[in-house]
Amino acid sequence: MVVGVGIDLVDVERIANRISKTNGFRELVFSADEITYCEAQKNKFEHYAARFAAKEAFFKAMGTGWAAGTLFNEVGVIHNELGKPMFSFIGDTAKTISDMQLGTILLSLTHIKTVASAVVIIENNGNF
Repeated sequence: MVVGVGIDLVDVERIANRISKTNGFRELVFSADEITYCEAQKNKFEHYAARFAAKEAFFKAMGTGWAAGTLFNEVGVIHNELGKPMFSFIGDTAKTISDMQLGTILLSLTHIKTVASAVVIIENNGNF
């Protein structure tokens, strides 16, 4: 059963400006793995924006907003061997999310030159 749905839409230029002009923004919001991934991409700010949208959509799907015990840079987007995006949780955020006993978390990303979007669906595993 679906217990949470979140969606977010991000202006790529807004994220590009924050990364370019705000010292430490990139490290505050994105994991080291995400930074490495995005910096290697041709249109890196589209990828950063999609990841930002994913984090926002995730917290919306949880129904808590930015939950206590979580950090944006500890919620990461990775890809499986087929390129499917999924979340990776590290640090104290991993424990907080684990303690919530969320079910399956589904993620879809899309981006173009000007906008990026993400949709997150959380399915019940019987404990949420």
